Amino acid sequence: MKNPIFDKDNWREIIATLSRNKTRTFLTAFGIFWGTAMLGMLWGGASGLQGMMMRNFQGFATNLGGAFPNRTTMPYRGFKKGRTWSLTTDDVDYFRRICPILEYSSAMINNVGRMKYGTKSASGQMMGVEEDYFKMQIPVIYEGRELNKTDNRGSRKVVALGKNVASELFGNESPLGHYVEIDGIYFQVVGVIGQKGEGSIGCRLDDSAIVPAATMRRAFNLGTDVNTLIFTAVPGHTPTEAKAWLWRSITMNHPISPDDDKAMWFLDISEQFEMVDNLFMGISLLALFVGAGTLLAGVIGVGNIMWIIVKERTREIGIRRAIGAKPSDIIAQILTESMTLTAVSGVTGVCFAVGALALTEKLTYDPILGSAHFDLAMADAAGIVVAFLILGTLAGIIPALKAMRIKPVEALNDK
Repeated sequence: MKNPIFDKDNWREIIATLSRNKTRTFLTAFGIFWGTAMLGMLWGGASGLQGMMMRNFQGFATNLGGAFPNRTTMPYRGFKKGRTWSLTTDDVDYFRRICPILEYSSAMINNVGRMKYGTKSASGQMMGVEEDYFKMQIPVIYEGRELNKTDNRGSRKVVALGKNVASELFGNESPLGHYVEIDGIYFQVVGVIGQKGEGSIGCRLDDSAIVPAATMRRAFNLGTDVNTLIFTAVPGHTPTEAKAWLWRSITMNHPISPDDDKAMWFLDISEQFEMVDNLFMGISLLALFVGAGTLLAGVIGVGNIMWIIVKERTREIGIRRAIGAKPSDIIAQILTESMTLTAVSGVTGVCFAVGALALTEKLTYDPILGSAHFDLAMADAAGIVVAFLILGTLAGIIPALKAMRIKPVEALNDK
């Protein structure tokens, strides 16, 4: 007997068999189609939803830690509790020397500034930062450049304006090279920057004027005080692991009890991002569970229709057995019908899912933030089809075995 896959007569018979009851075949095929489509859309959609959320934090370090002074809650060395204190450049420098897992760090100084250019003025956040700041909060550079190490070490009077501030002061004119007055001090504009996502450190870059921290302390007589310290830990470590070194740096330079950890407010962004990752892992598992349930329903439908087909063709199968058909030929015939129905419907469902995800990807694309990744990888698509094909084949085994056991005499007497 010919291989059923390459036998034209076999394929004509399969088509004829499935066409006998078009409604039943259509509903079963639709169940398979919808199962694969649902699984593909849920799997790719979960990835896209995670991408949409994570791109809101694009440019924002996910392994960020921050330290902010708070009031003391314990008396220490004759000082009463409830005292205020400030981070200083000495604290920052000592922390950088002793912490072995420190990657990037920047002292930050925040203030509200009045900015002027010619007859135009604007109010906004003025922020003094060090060069590592732009490695933890990567900006969109519309013109010019960001601040660098030379600006800080030389205490240069330069400023990177947020795009909204630049638009308000300069309109359509390029601000590069011009001088803006900020609270009575003139700064040369070296760049126009903006924020990639929604995550920000200190304030939104679009509405700020960013100057070197050293320049801000010197120009406005702020001494060695800084408002905040932000930093990232090297890969494989979290900011919380660096907290002990930071606290040691602070307690060595300030009359604060080593046990008074409430005197410093500490932030570890990586903990929040870990919670988000766990949330989307749960969503992906839920999507897989729902899709698998839909897929299983389709497979059960395949098993049912093949069982009915075997029952309807009992007399025909008996005649084949009587004229010499082997049991393996009967099994191959039934399984081929099952695999055909499953493969055609499954591939169609996956193609539908890919098309729906591609449309969603196009609608959610952002020119700055980029793609949200509403897509289904080729390996995932192939895996869905193969899994459905295997399950569909298994669903046809029981009806095929029943067909194989039909005795010619009994089948010929079947009405």
